[in-house]
Amino acid sequence: MKSARVVSLLPSATEIVCALGRQHQLVGRSHECDFPSGVSSLPVCTRALLPDGSSQEIDANVRDLVSRGLSLYDVDVDALRRLQPDIVLTQDQCQVCAVPLSDVEEALAECTGSEVHIVSLAPALLGDVWRDILRVGAALDARREARQLSAGLASRVSDVGERTGALSDRPSVVCLEWVDPLMAAGNWIPELVTIAGGRPLLGDTGCHSPRIEWSDLLSADPDVLVVTACGFDLDRSAREAEALREHPSWPRLRAVVAGRVFLTDGSAYFNRPGPRLVESLEILAEILHRNRFDFGHRGPGFRALSGVPESRGPKPA
Repeated sequence: MKSARVVSLLPSATEIVCALGRQHQLVGRSHECDFPSGVSSLPVCTRALLPDGSSQEIDANVRDLVSRGLSLYDVDVDALRRLQPDIVLTQDQCQVCAVPLSDVEEALAECTGSEVHIVSLAPALLGDVWRDILRVGAALDARREARQLSAGLASRVSDVGERTGALSDRPSVVCLEWVDPLMAAGNWIPELVTIAGGRPLLGDTGCHSPRIEWSDLLSADPDVLVVTACGFDLDRSAREAEALREHPSWPRLRAVVAGRVFLTDGSAYFNRPGPRLVESLEILAEILHRNRFDFGHRGPGFRALSGVPESRGPKPA
């Protein structure tokens, strides 16, 4: 039987396809699909219309485009026509993070050829991600592999939860999805914080990430502050975090005084609702309970914010 030709316009969906052992079925990708190695050689079917800039500039440009009813992305109709996919993976969760479903439908309507099966993902919780894996597996005729992958990921999450479940020391945590203006991380992030042995503040489980004010952050005054900036790797997060340190209220935060401010690779982990959310959980467990967890993510996955003396504490046995 001929394998379905798949175009993935969502980085997390690309990772799911590859984790299912079906990377060979991918014939096209989005401009942001960069993992695992090898997918970067695939034809690119989208591009961002948003100019790069500081966190503040990006936010202003996003709000301007959205207010005018304009898209943040462009779908390459000619590329889709050449590739003639049988399946297109996209999303309907956030019009800012990736190409929205409506744009994909409009682009495919212009293409000739056989009918294309669109699989649109919109996860808000970890359970949604596991179900999305099953949906992608069903579309790719990889149901057995999808069940195994989903069960394996859920089991790893449960293992961490069992180790943190009885902990009495559960530090309060604020995860920032954006630093200028401030946005608290929502959706699956508060869920991950809880399983990792923390008490999430400001962001609500299963809800979109809310904008917050500095007064909100000061009132919450978390024990731990974690930057999970959407779309930014560690080095970019470090540069953007300067906006935090320049704020006059920064030195007053408990997490700053205690040396418990951390940067993460949000682009690779926290912002992608796919298999690597388990690594995101492990990163949080290492940050919150260094004396109990060491998964080896320190360095490539997270680090203490430079200039903030990290609280050491005992290392894992």
